[in-house]
Amino acid sequence: MNNPITEKLQADELIKLALREDISNEDVTTNAVMPEYRKGTVDLICKQSGVICGLGVFARTFTILDPETDVELFKKDGDEVEKGEHIAKVTGDIRVLLSGERTALNYLQRMSGIATYTRRVVKLLEGCKTRLLDTRKTTPNMRIFEKYAVKVGGGVNHRYNLSDGILLKDNHIGAAGSVTAAIKAAREYAPFVRKVEVEVENLDMVREALEAGADIIMLDNMSAEDMTAAVKLIGGRAVTEISGNVTEATIPSIKKVGADYVSSGALTHSAPIMDLSLKNLHPID
Repeated sequence: MNNPITEKLQADELIKLALREDISNEDVTTNAVMPEYRKGTVDLICKQSGVICGLGVFARTFTILDPETDVELFKKDGDEVEKGEHIAKVTGDIRVLLSGERTALNYLQRMSGIATYTRRVVKLLEGCKTRLLDTRKTTPNMRIFEKYAVKVGGGVNHRYNLSDGILLKDNHIGAAGSVTAAIKAAREYAPFVRKVEVEVENLDMVREALEAGADIIMLDNMSAEDMTAAVKLIGGRAVTEISGNVTEATIPSIKKVGADYVSSGALTHSAPIMDLSLKNLHPID
């Protein structure tokens, strides 16, 4: 999240929505113990080893509440951090530190968890040409943050949304009547610069997709033997992508297939958070 245009147009509004969710009219606890301005500081501590990600979003949560808040970062996105490390220091109005704490940590913990899990899977793929993709299986209103976290972890983004690219899945094929009909309709409708990807479930569908001129063929929930045969059949005439129940446990067999890409929804829907905490808040004069 290092692009100021994206931050202002997209991220800021989403962060504000999250803050409004947490503060519907007031932070009654903070207002009770800190009714007036007082400057303070608090430390961001890592409670679990992993890949830190989302520091810009973490900082922006506080500066949206008060632009005078100072966030001093000791790490950058993508750094591997260890339990107990001091990651950042936040200084400003104590009311802002208290009211923004949970939202800021929610973003940071979620994004760091995804980056950590992604890097672990990327390392499992080392030694083969297959690259790791994410999917659209993201948390509502979190896609921009979660897909960024995948990139920080070393993965590659698939299409961002439905406007971003053509992917003919089983129901699209069912609606069109056949793989061939779906690809033909996509070619006729979409701008010529758009590639056409089609999801297939067996070798007969692979052959039909090839004959119809698909640019990318997704091998969905196929056996390792059938995927290997499909990649051989395609022979470089289309980009190949493996999909369906991809986990750390299935990566060893996937590596042997020789596909160009493997996509995994688990990167964003199943990655556990990374434990981080704001500690040692105290006033400063």
